Amino acid sequence: MPPWGIKITDMVRRKWFWLLIALIALLVITVKGYWNATRDPVIRTAGVIVADWPVHTPPVKVMLIADTHVAGPDMPPERLRRILSQLNAQKPDLILLAGDFVSRKRVATQDYTPAQLAAPFAILKAPLGVLAVTGNHDHWDDIDAITLELRKNGVTVIANGAVKRGPMIIGGVDDEFTDHDNLAATYAAMDALDSAAGTKAPRIILSHGPDIVPGLPAPVDAVFTGHTHCGQIVLPFYGPVSFVSRYGMRFNCGLIDDAGQKVVVTAGLGTSILPLRYGAPPDVWLVTLTGSSKPAKFTKFTPRKPFFPPF
Repeated sequence: MPPWGIKITDMVRRKWFWLLIALIALLVITVKGYWNATRDPVIRTAGVIVADWPVHTPPVKVMLIADTHVAGPDMPPERLRRILSQLNAQKPDLILLAGDFVSRKRVATQDYTPAQLAAPFAILKAPLGVLAVTGNHDHWDDIDAITLELRKNGVTVIANGAVKRGPMIIGGVDDEFTDHDNLAATYAAMDALDSAAGTKAPRIILSHGPDIVPGLPAPVDAVFTGHTHCGQIVLPFYGPVSFVSRYGMRFNCGLIDDAGQKVVVTAGLGTSILPLRYGAPPDVWLVTLTGSSKPAKFTKFTPRKPFFPPF
């Protein structure tokens, strides 16, 4: 064997060794991303002081859930039902669903019918009801069937309208991303409820995405929204790899004070495009609206402890 033959063999071995290391690293990162996506949601809490809250009216706990994106492998209906059952233990007064109930990922292992993706919501319990708006993925799918099935399961779906629940008026804006929003109609519906009652009630808005906020005709006490997934894939020292909001980080995630307008943006429960999450765990918001400076205390919720660091 020529002397250089050994060197070529060693070089090939080294090449395969490093390729194997790279494949193992990729596998570990992928598994970690899938685990992140399928972990139990973090429940984030906040209190919002409402200036015109009616005197002697108790606080209202509002739960915000969004982007369930029911599809295999990461969000089958059984997993969603288990999560919603856990959330009932928080005893919210009002539950808001901010759209994107369906998912048609190209990598999905199973798609579900509107009846299957809506059925888990029947388990939700709240004295003031369960309200919803639809999102872009719902409009890209069978929006009429999704809306019908949600209503069959006790969910009040609002499309550019408003309802009164307890002391509040809730405006529901249809999806802005697909040009189905109508702020003028939503505000007209809220005004009509105020006129009928002869009083000025606290107002909140439910919307799938946050990009309606700069165009609001008038401020409201809070806007509840999802759509961004808080980035879904957020890299260390870089941030989100992409934005679905045209305002970038302005409305990306969390409790936001946008020039005095309170906005709550949840990371949601499901995933889009890939069933992976990094740096943006699934979450749900439990927000207490009150006229007091001391928001109510919350039941402690302990998600599964991570086996890895938060990334």
